[in-house]
Amino acid sequence: MKTNQKQHTVLTIGTFDGVHIGHQKIIRRLVEVAHIKDLQPSLLTFFPHPRMVLQKDANIKLINTISEKEQLLKRFGITNLVVKKFTKEFSRLTAEVYVEDILVNQLKSKYVIIGYDHHFGRNRNANIEDLKQFGLNFDFEVEEISMQDIDDVAISSTKIRSALTKGDIKTANSYLGYSFMLTGTVVKGKGLGKTIHYPTANLYIEESYKLIPKQGVYVVKALIDNSETFGMMNIGTNPTVNGQSQTIETHFFNYNSSLYGKKLSIELLHRLRDEHKFDNLEQLTKQLDKDKAQAQEFLKQHA
Repeated sequence: MKTNQKQHTVLTIGTFDGVHIGHQKIIRRLVEVAHIKDLQPSLLTFFPHPRMVLQKDANIKLINTISEKEQLLKRFGITNLVVKKFTKEFSRLTAEVYVEDILVNQLKSKYVIIGYDHHFGRNRNANIEDLKQFGLNFDFEVEEISMQDIDDVAISSTKIRSALTKGDIKTANSYLGYSFMLTGTVVKGKGLGKTIHYPTANLYIEESYKLIPKQGVYVVKALIDNSETFGMMNIGTNPTVNGQSQTIETHFFNYNSSLYGKKLSIELLHRLRDEHKFDNLEQLTKQLDKDKAQAQEFLKQHA
């Protein structure tokens, strides 16, 4: 967490997983206040997720990695993402110490936009009324996000995770307001794709907490060498060749150069089908030909 904040900030606080259309409403208000009051639009988030630390819930999966979240927030006008390391010690800070030390001294907050149900401090025993009182004591304003807006935010994060788990990329993307992405480094695979004229980029995602959608074949796009490049992605275990572990492999159309070592963000646009086990590679190749035709038809219709 950087503590050399020079400019006064307008701040919101939360997980903001997905940075979806509900979050974007809050962010638009934050950016609006920043322009009116000449403050830096800032967002304070915590990592690891508090549930990972306090409940040892290592199985929680998140829609965005920290780097994806940062890119999205920049896109929507947040110039200052502050990631505070969440520890048991931090969770025990009293509300007053948390507000004075982090919000006031470190982040120089002059305006805080927060939900009506926001709780903070040791045992989460302080609420928005306490925050308003701290605002009077420490000279910052508090704006309350309505119950309706908060409910929108809470509902759609859960719905997005559920949709992705079911492979319903259309619903997930409609709630996100952008295309869900998988970000990772291209590593060497088994090279099977080349032998059947469908070379693939094998994506390694370092962050184990990243939610991976339901296995299957998806139409995708990525920005490669500053150019939009389309293709199809298989998330699965390659059962036709008795694969065991899950891989994320993308065949890009009209792209032949090596991608090894490159970091890619691949956007999922549409789901074509489940992963199947075929009797032989010839059958698999025929299906890939069909997938490619379907993917290109989808892209033509949605160009």
